[in-house]
Amino acid sequence: MTRPDFIFMLTRHDRTVENAVNLIEIVRAAGVRHIGFKDIGLPFESLQTLARKIRQSGASTYLEVVSLDCESELRSVRSGIALGVDYLLGGTHVDDALRLLKGTDIRYYPFPGRISGHPSHLEGTEGEIVRSAVDLASRPGVHGLDLLAYRFAGDVPSLMRKVRAAVMGKRVIVAGSIDREERIRAVVSAGADGFTVGTAALDGAFPTSRDLTGQIDYVRMLLSRL
Repeated sequence: MTRPDFIFMLTRHDRTVENAVNLIEIVRAAGVRHIGFKDIGLPFESLQTLARKIRQSGASTYLEVVSLDCESELRSVRSGIALGVDYLLGGTHVDDALRLLKGTDIRYYPFPGRISGHPSHLEGTEGEIVRSAVDLASRPGVHGLDLLAYRFAGDVPSLMRKVRAAVMGKRVIVAGSIDREERIRAVVSAGADGFTVGTAALDGAFPTSRDLTGQIDYVRMLLSRL
């Protein structure tokens, strides 16, 4: 079984934390090679510094869009382009985003399903979400999907398995509320290509040392055993 990428998000409750830049060295020293942040929580100038520091550390950069209206979302897409991130996660106005992203090297992973609220929730039936995933994955310029599986009120393991099976040609990243061993195991079992952890590690949710290094070490240790 291929282990998914562990993407550490410098975020708490869907907002980039104020001390994000100061955490990069800790996260990289703990062995994380994929680091992300959200489009809200810090001014653009600070996001520029953050993205540059992540690149300089040798990690891949991820920007996850959590804006709900089209105008704000496209502003966030433009920010991702200006920041030169490697991956753009999230968003629901896919055709508009694709027009902006055309000609860039950014790999785009929009949200399947209906997204509401902040922090974001995934709405719709399992079948509706799977159909949305298939539709999005079929579009040129969409490299994968950002699935808010644990923001869904239904059978999450089933949803993850069905989305993964339905879009075998594209990558699937599972994001949001992955805060315990059981959920990491389910993500791996479902065949996800990556998953994000942010709030849980920053808040010391995993059953080990509450410092950030200990929390990251726990997740990486768990992955090595699966």
